[in-house]
Amino acid sequence: MGVPRGAHSPLATIFFVAIGLLLLCPTTNAQLTSTFYATTCPNVSSIVSTVIQQALQSDARIGASLIRLHFHDCFVQGCDGSILLTDNSTTNIQSEQNAGPNVNSARGFGVVDNIKTAVENACPGVVSCADILALAAEASVSLSGGPSWSVPLGRRDGRSANQGGANASIPSPFDNLANLTSKFSAVGLNTNDLVALSGAHTFGRAQCRTFVNRLYNFTASGPDPTLSSSYATTLQQTCPQNGNGAALANLDPTTADAFDNNYFANLQNNQGLLQSDQELFSATGAPAALVNSFSSSQTAFFQSFAQSMVSMGNIGPLTGSSGEIRRDCKMIN
Repeated sequence: MGVPRGAHSPLATIFFVAIGLLLLCPTTNAQLTSTFYATTCPNVSSIVSTVIQQALQSDARIGASLIRLHFHDCFVQGCDGSILLTDNSTTNIQSEQNAGPNVNSARGFGVVDNIKTAVENACPGVVSCADILALAAEASVSLSGGPSWSVPLGRRDGRSANQGGANASIPSPFDNLANLTSKFSAVGLNTNDLVALSGAHTFGRAQCRTFVNRLYNFTASGPDPTLSSSYATTLQQTCPQNGNGAALANLDPTTADAFDNNYFANLQNNQGLLQSDQELFSATGAPAALVNSFSSSQTAFFQSFAQSMVSMGNIGPLTGSSGEIRRDCKMIN
């Protein structure tokens, strides 16, 4: 898993109205709390952060990959760690990792396993894999220069996967604004959430196959007209026609591994890498206004992003006696 002057401008008003609506609608599930592990695993956040810090030393992409896992998990039958389950004929599990939005692109599973091992060594049988994904997403953002927030915890792990649901529900890089809005609405997220969470594309990479259609013969006259011609030319060097679809391009061509608000300035300059990115600014209305607001104020973006991450993390969690605490994130107990 992308928006921004003056304290009294209409754009600022839109932003504060959006925040006000979020505050009117509680974003934390009453059964989740940031102090859930205060007595049973008090150091869990620092354990997660330490493992990710180590991983970042050799893999600058890992932060973006981990937040994407949390995003793709929550959009399919709620934030239950189902994306971590691998194929298993005995338990009749068809892994979501093999769904179109994830196959050959979702990554970071080894780091999740390392986190789980470290957490189990400190607090065996206590912390769910679903909570590890939520904590890893927050740590990945804050360690990359982005905001930090208190992560509501207490999710339990699901005992099933939903490959078909992953194919249908996860937003696609080819989606237009209507489809994006529909998919976010289906899980209880609004336009502010859509634009703010899209801002996670301020770091990480995307494979050529996810945007190469915009570079060649998109129209009779050539590339996608919503893509800067100079940017399209640069991308064609990375992604030649009929080239390697798995080759990578930076989602943010300016500060590829930093979590900042440059993503929104890129959209204003027609440098949104994915169609689903540029859609936020190409259409008129609230999404474009939020892009302008977030571009002009990193503080506004960071505040909204943190709120929306909490909202997303509260999509359909299993709590109480539902589900389980997996010993191994790849398989049910």
